[in-house]
Amino acid sequence: MKTLLRNCLALSPAEGIAGACDLRIDGDTITGRGRALPPADGEEIVDIGGRCVIPGLVCAHTHLYSTLSRGMPPPQRAPRNFTEILRRIWWKLDSALDHDLMYYSALAGALEALRCGTTTIVDHHASPNAIDGSLDVIRDALAEVGLRGVLCYEVTDRGGAKRRDAGLRENERFIASGAGTPAFRGLVGAHASFTLSDASLERCGEMARAFRTGVHIHVAEDRADVRDARRRSRAGLMRRLERSGVASRRSVFAHCVHLRPEEFRALKASGAWAVHNPRSNMNNGVGHAPLSLFPGRSALGTDGFPADMFEEARAGFFRCTEEGGAGGRIVSLVAGSWRLAGELFGRPFGTLAPGSVADLVVLDYGPPTPLNAGNAAGHFLFGLSSSAVSSVMVGGTWVLWNRAFPRLDEEAIARRASKAAARLWKKMRDT
Repeated sequence: MKTLLRNCLALSPAEGIAGACDLRIDGDTITGRGRALPPADGEEIVDIGGRCVIPGLVCAHTHLYSTLSRGMPPPQRAPRNFTEILRRIWWKLDSALDHDLMYYSALAGALEALRCGTTTIVDHHASPNAIDGSLDVIRDALAEVGLRGVLCYEVTDRGGAKRRDAGLRENERFIASGAGTPAFRGLVGAHASFTLSDASLERCGEMARAFRTGVHIHVAEDRADVRDARRRSRAGLMRRLERSGVASRRSVFAHCVHLRPEEFRALKASGAWAVHNPRSNMNNGVGHAPLSLFPGRSALGTDGFPADMFEEARAGFFRCTEEGGAGGRIVSLVAGSWRLAGELFGRPFGTLAPGSVADLVVLDYGPPTPLNAGNAAGHFLFGLSSSAVSSVMVGGTWVLWNRAFPRLDEEAIARRASKAAARLWKKMRDT
């Protein structure tokens, strides 16, 4: 399919461009950008009417299985620290998941992501009582909505060797299958160093090397992870990840809140991606990631919060600025998420230039002040919002048009997701 988008107000922070233009789409790729582009034969012409157009956003770390947790009853005993939050909430939730529950978690989360202008999700999944085939369930839900996904299953020793091995097999099966469609990729998932033995970490590293991919893992989210690594090895957490082969160029390290300065230098040398998740870090009270130490290969995620990257960026900016830190780096993390997706998919993401994927977001945003390349970041942080998202294109196809999903019954999905959530909460209460 060929499309010519006329009268766009292009805003591309990663490129440092802003201004009026037309965009030509051929198949799933942007093939032209310029003023008053002449129409080609067989091309559908869509007048954007001066609305703002940005590249589709990328959430670099999240947990779609948490979608059905919203409004969930609190645990009987309030958690006193991070590990109790895991044991009393999230490990109970993931243990209650079955294929139907994870499907509606992913489906509802994907619909919400698209309404927020997010077109690619890097997900980290766990369902210890329903491991086999779980990544296919999530892929199918995202594909139904039209979202791109980078998926993995969380390997851990928490449930013993049998479940650990099942998690490894699920990663291997999904990656070996080519992730099913061109819109999906696979990573090797791992929970966190403090729930994995040296042997288990090494098996994750070996699998990633065998498939030329990376390991998606939580790193130094809480001090408990750091203390555990020091108990196991005086060399510390990053050294443990390096020895196991987990610290590699395509790996995704979520959080990195409590790494020491020398460990950030080791992280930079490894080439692994560091993903900041400010709302989750504040919600769990684990501390604030030192963005001034983050390597250039850094991105932005939500760690289970809705994939609203406008809100995540603003929360991160304000929190970092309040600390007197590098709040201005937040927009560079948004751009980093595009670069991460580009590496994983082997194509340019996050630009409006010819050759980039045709993942686009149209927003009802009429800037009340001048918009140019020099202040594009300011408009992104303080002007754009998910409430302004009008239409979304993924791979050259409109998956959201004028705030409606052309192929989906959103109300019916919401009703089914609500019933699924009630069943999930009951299962959690009964265990």
